[in-house]
Amino acid sequence: MSITREEVLATLSRLGLPDGRSLVSADMIRALAVEGGAVRFVIEAPTAEVARKMGPIRDAAEKLVRELPGVDTVSAILTAHQQPPAAPNLKLGRHPTPSQGGPQALPGIANIIAIGSGKGGVGKSTVSSNLAVALARQGRRVGLLDADIHGPSQPRMMGVNARPASPDGKSIVPLKAHGVTLMSIGLMLDPDKAVVWRGPMLMGALQQMLGQVQWGELDVLLIDLPPGTGDVQLTLCQRYAVTGALVVSTPQDVALLDARKALDMFRTLKTPVLGLIENMSVFVCPHCGGQSHIFGEGGVRAEAEKLSLPFLGELPLNLDVRLAGDSGTPIAAGQGEAAEAYAALAARLVGQGVA
Repeated sequence: MSITREEVLATLSRLGLPDGRSLVSADMIRALAVEGGAVRFVIEAPTAEVARKMGPIRDAAEKLVRELPGVDTVSAILTAHQQPPAAPNLKLGRHPTPSQGGPQALPGIANIIAIGSGKGGVGKSTVSSNLAVALARQGRRVGLLDADIHGPSQPRMMGVNARPASPDGKSIVPLKAHGVTLMSIGLMLDPDKAVVWRGPMLMGALQQMLGQVQWGELDVLLIDLPPGTGDVQLTLCQRYAVTGALVVSTPQDVALLDARKALDMFRTLKTPVLGLIENMSVFVCPHCGGQSHIFGEGGVRAEAEKLSLPFLGELPLNLDVRLAGDSGTPIAAGQGEAAEAYAALAARLVGQGVA
């Protein structure tokens, strides 16, 4: 009898903390992996002081999981959330600075790839985080910028929640997770507060996250764009030397209608389209193994052929992908068919010389 992630999380949710919450409700479980009968996870305490008092809780968590049917070995690592050093406060969201000529390169970054979609809900951010991790696993130096300023989701998907440091009040030290250098406005603002900004502030924030972040030397910087064809897309493609764009869509006709608008936008802005990605292409029932094309079949491949653009692959509609993203460990960091699909996508980009 094989154990599942859901069963492990359900068991850990029974382990109470002194404040009445559980390890799961307190969002302390990180990097949960279930491989056969082996279970591994990290318990991340909010501070080192709290972590020093949580040894008995870690031991209890291991004991509870070990008692589950189908579990052979359990490894629980206790760690503390790394707090950035005290630093001057840097505020994001300002009016953009005037353009200095044509598109500018970013020092130390070999390639910039924009990941866009015509509409929301097609899994663009999930593709961005998993592609970043897949590229990092293939030895590339990867950065990921969450440019979806009104709806930043990368901190959750990548399992980070620390505020980046700013040593001088001007530059920003990005975070690292799963081998990827990460920056998101979601790390700088209260996660429960809406970002109510007009276009100029959005454009200014994008400039700050590109120009003031200490990205270091990168083979590729992936930029998770917001849905649509608005100010952030225009600012990125007009002001910076973008190597190319990837367009993500589901196969259904409504999504393809909006994907065509994204393609037209990149064409208008003279940004090369590196290829199309079909997400949620097929659902494989975990119980019977039957395949269902919930959002249609082959629509993105046909669109790529029609426009003579590269078709980069099909990514499945998979429950484990969603669970992995919610837990902060992208599916591409593990093993299995979904991880292999992202590895193949990353290999294609490496083969094209753009990552």
